Amino acid sequence: MKNYLFFISILIFSESVVGQYEFNAKQSVSCTEVKSQDRTGTCWSFATSSFLESEVLRIKNIDIDLSEMFSVRTTYLDKAQNYILRQGKANFSEGSLSHDVINAVERAGVVPESAFSGKSEGETIHNHSEMLAAAKGMLDGLQKKKKLSSRWKKALNCILDIYLGEAPDKFEYEGKEYNPSGFAKYLGIEPESYISYTSYTHHPFYKKFVLEIPDNYSNGLYMNIPFDELQSIVDFALEKGYSVAWDGDVSEATFKHAKGLAILPVDKQRKDLWDRPGEEIKVSQELRQSSFESKSTTDDHLMHITGISYDKNGGKYYKVKNSWGKDNVFEGYLYMSSAYFQLKTVAVLLHKEAVPKSIKKKLNQ
Repeated sequence: MKNYLFFISILIFSESVVGQYEFNAKQSVSCTEVKSQDRTGTCWSFATSSFLESEVLRIKNIDIDLSEMFSVRTTYLDKAQNYILRQGKANFSEGSLSHDVINAVERAGVVPESAFSGKSEGETIHNHSEMLAAAKGMLDGLQKKKKLSSRWKKALNCILDIYLGEAPDKFEYEGKEYNPSGFAKYLGIEPESYISYTSYTHHPFYKKFVLEIPDNYSNGLYMNIPFDELQSIVDFALEKGYSVAWDGDVSEATFKHAKGLAILPVDKQRKDLWDRPGEEIKVSQELRQSSFESKSTTDDHLMHITGISYDKNGGKYYKVKNSWGKDNVFEGYLYMSSAYFQLKTVAVLLHKEAVPKSIKKKLNQ
């Protein structure tokens, strides 16, 4: 068995303070530096690429900066094919999900940031608004044609080349030459090892189903389990040195990135809401379901869970790495309360071995 002590830090000192919010870390998984997705809807690639970077740290002890935009570019090609085949009756937008990055790795591999930044010469930030308008405009125009040639794919590639750059066939990394697929193997990334989990009662538990959210253009399958087991899997994973890619709702007024907090207080109007912890909403499976069906909980954002911490009252929080830059009180991180996680988590993705044996038996894994 591998020694994961390098990846798990059991800390006994106070980690962070905001007002009277004080957090003590219990588990912490090694991860890379916080980045910014800038003016794009590519949180899914930033969150999942960060997750894979932690996986490479865990598996190979290699500190790697992966190119988020390489996976974005690969995914746009797949989205376009799906959009054409479905005759425009599908989602073609900037949004996607964690499994789309895993699928992109399986199809095309990965590259380091140094080999593909996804920025044109002279650009300092990512902005895909014009690129998306050009690509979708072309695809919508193609829908009006009765018959298509195969040349539209080359045309789309040209648009992506102009805005993101040409995808490298080969590149050098630390003095050696790789292709993207070979680099993924070198880093120990095995796409088949990652599974998505969710928890909703309109499908049977312990079976997979296609989660009905707009960004699931690729009809990704999610294993459905009770919400207490969903949380147990995440806790077990973090305790064993595995991190977690998180997908959920950040539209609540009590999700405040600037404050570094995502909470679900019983009294949302109390004056000291952001200064000290208080009583939080009790979440049930029924509340999760009604929140999802009423669209109170939607698939808004993806982030990377890297640890567990506790406030001074013993309240449990997940330490979450965001992709909105470092301009907040925790330098890009935030603390998500257990109640917020229970209600507002749409899905998680993690390594198949980061699951307790008792739950594995139920899933026949």
